[in-house]
Amino acid sequence: MTILQELEARLASALATTLGEPTSAAVTAAADLRFGDYQSNAAMVLAKLRKTNPRALAQEIISHLQLDGLATADIAGPGFINFHILPQAYSAHASALLRDPKLGVPAIGEGQTVVIDFSAPNVAKPMHVGHIRSTIIGDSLCRIARFLGFKVIADNHIGDWGTQFGMILQGWKTLLNPEALEADPIPELLRIYRDVNAATKADPTVLEICKNELVKLQAGDPENLAIWQQCIDVSKRGLQKIYDTLDVQFDHWLGESYYNDRLAGLVDEFLKKGIARESNGAICVFSDGSKKPEDDPFMVHREEGWTDNPAIIRKADGGYLYATTDLATIQFRIDEWKANQIWYVVGVPQQLHFRQLFDAAARWGKTGDFRHVAFGSILGEDRKLMKTRSGDNVQLTDVLTEAVERAAKIIAEKNPDLQGEEAAEIARIVGIGAVKFAELSQNRLTDYVFAWDRMLALQGDTAPYLQYSTVRIRSIFRKLDAPFDATAAEISLTAPEEIHLARLHARFGELLPLILEDFRPNLLANYLLELARAFHSFFEACPVLKSDEPLRSSRLALCELTARILSAGLGLLGIRCPERM
Repeated sequence: MTILQELEARLASALATTLGEPTSAAVTAAADLRFGDYQSNAAMVLAKLRKTNPRALAQEIISHLQLDGLATADIAGPGFINFHILPQAYSAHASALLRDPKLGVPAIGEGQTVVIDFSAPNVAKPMHVGHIRSTIIGDSLCRIARFLGFKVIADNHIGDWGTQFGMILQGWKTLLNPEALEADPIPELLRIYRDVNAATKADPTVLEICKNELVKLQAGDPENLAIWQQCIDVSKRGLQKIYDTLDVQFDHWLGESYYNDRLAGLVDEFLKKGIARESNGAICVFSDGSKKPEDDPFMVHREEGWTDNPAIIRKADGGYLYATTDLATIQFRIDEWKANQIWYVVGVPQQLHFRQLFDAAARWGKTGDFRHVAFGSILGEDRKLMKTRSGDNVQLTDVLTEAVERAAKIIAEKNPDLQGEEAAEIARIVGIGAVKFAELSQNRLTDYVFAWDRMLALQGDTAPYLQYSTVRIRSIFRKLDAPFDATAAEISLTAPEEIHLARLHARFGELLPLILEDFRPNLLANYLLELARAFHSFFEACPVLKSDEPLRSSRLALCELTARILSAGLGLLGIRCPERM
């Protein structure tokens, strides 16, 4: 049980005695430590409901609070109840955390299956810098949810079906360089696609040939299906190299094509149930009138007033759209994977699509907790969308390569003793970690500037600073003559820096569940920075190795717990820590 949970339990008991009925109330970490460690506004809320004096009610609640050995309580302002945790309570909690592999994190997700849909690049196209956000945020949410006890299914819903394949098929048959395909498949597939696309604009007959190739593919032509499957296979190999570099893993790669056989029946069912109807030859989902227009994703406000804004699930020519495939995907995930929740880590521009998708799924009877985890854009240092000089999207593989190269130069300058494969491995860990932390330390909904010098700095709010903090702690233990067993140490807290460090240790288990309330990995990133700063303050003020026993062992135990939490927290962000830097 976390300290916060213990306080809430004791407060609930006091409220039950005071009010004569079971009553729960929230306790939160105090924003200003001058007033205590935790606080509750329960007295103010309940006094308003009961039309009584909040300070008087707060005093009565405190008189029934059993806080022996845990905290003291006082009243502030109009009726806030402030809790001051006793140093010995923090000591006992730190000792318990050292014996707990989960570091005090509660298993709030037990019995829940969540599907996380993220990354989802298009086949035969390179991943660009815009894929950083979906891939890195989605991977971190997978890690955090698993740590919290959820059964997580990570699904890479790749774009492996669509009109672009007509051009790719034509290019494969007429322009393909097999050697280039073998060496680096995605750039070669992109080249033939671009060349054929340019040819269609110059010669309309080429466009007709591409359309015919697509029709043959959709009709099941063996040759075109075989080429299509080769495109998928070589693209996956190319994509996997990037995912390996990022240390990102998926449980499934079920792309759009996986659901083709479900689409016709889905549309028929929507028509039969009255969820969709025909409009100008297309089959569309319209508003069912159950929501106010301003809350209805199938209504839009124009000059003439509120008007229909339907979602098309079958075009007039018989083709299907993303909405159709995504509905079939929801059906599969609920029926086959028994998903209770589905999280889609997709950019802000797709908000309307997901509002319509979730509404249509609910009307279809596919119930669950569906969330669109939206995110903003990555900007260059000119504060415009990050592009190459030619105006193309910056390729993700180029970003990762440059991150590692820049990290290698900094490491060579700071520690020239590091050489060979060890130096190369540290550069990979530091460079990739810097890119990830730059992403995850931001509020996901804001646009942010991609600045190399800032993200790779050894000081400031960066991954290298956190990695260095962990390395610095581990170096303390390398100076010991014998292995140190932190669980056997008796932790005693007297110095303010020791108490604050233990306070932050206790917050780890309280913080992680909050991240999933609004899918904010930046809360964890900011916490880790605060923990690292607290450790450096502690280390400067409180001698560790030069202290006499038992103080020496107590402070070594605090160092060990800090290193464990930093490593675990960075791991939940998908960031590794090197042994040396």
